Amino acid sequence: MAEPAVFLIHGLCGTQYDLGSMHKRLKNAGFVTYSITLPGHGGQPSDLLGVRAEDWLEAVRAKYREIVDQHEVLHVMGMCMGSLLAIETCKRERHDKGRLVALAPPVFIDGWSTPWYRGLRHLLYLVPGVTDRMRVDEEDPYGIKNDQLRAIVRAKFERGDAFAYSWVPLACIREVDRLRRFVRKDLTRIPCPTLVIHAREDELTSVRSANFLVEHIGAGKRAGQARMVILENSYHLICVDNDKEIVAQRTLEFFGASDAGLGMSRDDPRMSREAIDALLAAVRADLERADLAALYERGIPDFAWYQPGHNRSTGIFRGGKGLARLQAWAGEGLTFTAFGTPVLNAGMAVLPTTLKAGSLASQGVLAISLHQGRLIEARWFPDEPALEDAHFGGEPVPDGPSPAEAAFEAAAALSRTLARAPDEASLLRLYALYKQGSLGDASGERPGVLDVVGRAKYDAWASLQGRPREQAMSEYVALVQQLKAADAQAVAA
Repeated sequence: MAEPAVFLIHGLCGTQYDLGSMHKRLKNAGFVTYSITLPGHGGQPSDLLGVRAEDWLEAVRAKYREIVDQHEVLHVMGMCMGSLLAIETCKRERHDKGRLVALAPPVFIDGWSTPWYRGLRHLLYLVPGVTDRMRVDEEDPYGIKNDQLRAIVRAKFERGDAFAYSWVPLACIREVDRLRRFVRKDLTRIPCPTLVIHAREDELTSVRSANFLVEHIGAGKRAGQARMVILENSYHLICVDNDKEIVAQRTLEFFGASDAGLGMSRDDPRMSREAIDALLAAVRADLERADLAALYERGIPDFAWYQPGHNRSTGIFRGGKGLARLQAWAGEGLTFTAFGTPVLNAGMAVLPTTLKAGSLASQGVLAISLHQGRLIEARWFPDEPALEDAHFGGEPVPDGPSPAEAAFEAAAALSRTLARAPDEASLLRLYALYKQGSLGDASGERPGVLDVVGRAKYDAWASLQGRPREQAMSEYVALVQQLKAADAQAVAA
């Protein structure tokens, strides 16, 4: 078939609905979608007894082989355990007919809600018969940060609705652990571009999993082959939680799809006309006084500004890092003025305006996507792009990490290889520099006196108030290298 396709793989205990409305979004964007019910799923939790990791993997690979030759382009996408199966399938099948998306991949089971004794399960695996008798119950927060949705899920479990398994045998967790070990090996064999989407507050698996995959899939000559998106307002089930729209948008962009795949997310802004008018008035005020930081505050964490053309101002400026890059050239006196009457079409507002920078006065329109009181993205369309190319000059801004950011992330990965834990002062310094380099000045409330560790970490971060991100990143890299050198000397001794 000429139509591109996407193979979606659900997670442990679940069904294809683990991926929320992604099937519909993808179909709206012109994709053919395929899914699979994994062995042991779709019935009772006890059906998982006797199912091995190889059974899941072989079922996915069989489905993959069935459909791969039917399309010129086939993307592979999985959620949770399904993302591990997607990764391992792309690795073993040497998938190169499309792209790979891994949603919340649990390469490591080390999220904030996992108990300290989680590692003891490996000892239980050695006791005959125990893994079949013991069960692991699904517990609050059920992978969901959204209070309303979590209450619905809790009620469903209490009623015994058969929408997902409420528990699994410990033997099943043992097989997931085996699958995790498969995945961690030979990641450089994955030939296709890869996107990892992970929530910073994932209660099951920390961002360490995403970092590990991006670092190893893109190792050596494959640098840049894998990238990640970090979500700031979700737990584990990112396809249905607060950041589900970001997940859909970033996935469709990675697959090269149009915004049509966003379906109702763009058709219905879920805002009154009064709320839309108020938000647009605030946006106009931000742009007239060139307050880009305020503009980004009105957006989702992954808010993006799209600047067209072929000059040093060109690029996609997404999230906090995008804001810093955008401010680097927009701080040269850029403003927007002479706003016309906005034209509204569902979740899209089009504003005629003029971009001014020095002697440049470039007329055009600004297309702004809105949803539930927040900005999703803003795209500038000048009437004559050549005017801006001539005025700004230079080359487009690369849509990727700067050399300083790349060194910073490499140092973060290196810090996890230390054989000995640094002393308390060094740990606090590492934490503070990483937070300052990643996010800038400390935000949020200071933890209470009873949270001794949290309070110390916050104070260490706050002590760097006003330090430029670039300086914090440089100091972090230097500290990690210093600790690594001391670590190597201690091991040699």
